[in-house]
Amino acid sequence: MRVCLFVILFFVSVGAAAQKDTSAVLDAMLKMEKALVEKNKDQLEALLHKDVAFGHSSGWVQSKKDVLKDMKSGFLLYNKIENNSITIEAGKKKAIVQEKITVSGKRDDKEFALTLFVMQVWVKTKNGWQLFARQSTKI
Repeated sequence: MRVCLFVILFFVSVGAAAQKDTSAVLDAMLKMEKALVEKNKDQLEALLHKDVAFGHSSGWVQSKKDVLKDMKSGFLLYNKIENNSITIEAGKKKAIVQEKITVSGKRDDKEFALTLFVMQVWVKTKNGWQLFARQSTKI
């Protein structure tokens, strides 16, 4: 009986830890999307990994430096990022996020509005959860 109780408690605690990581990843992801829309450089600095590869549906890939520079210059501006569905698989050190989004904004003074499937890889660092890789494709 004690062994059964121990096994049950073990799986409950593991499940609770995974739920906590999933919530933390979701929080970081939503903060990043909000920072893109609000042009919050400090928030993006904290949430983007130094080696991030930020891939767009056009095949264009930005580095962290590029994301910040293009936002500051106005080359790429987001007006709205709306989540349609999100799934998160989180471990202790990495997480995979899959989401469908509707996004609008301007790139090089040309308006865009897209529905995208986005896959993101988040890693847990000493600074918290950071986006390491992102790729989107048009739906």
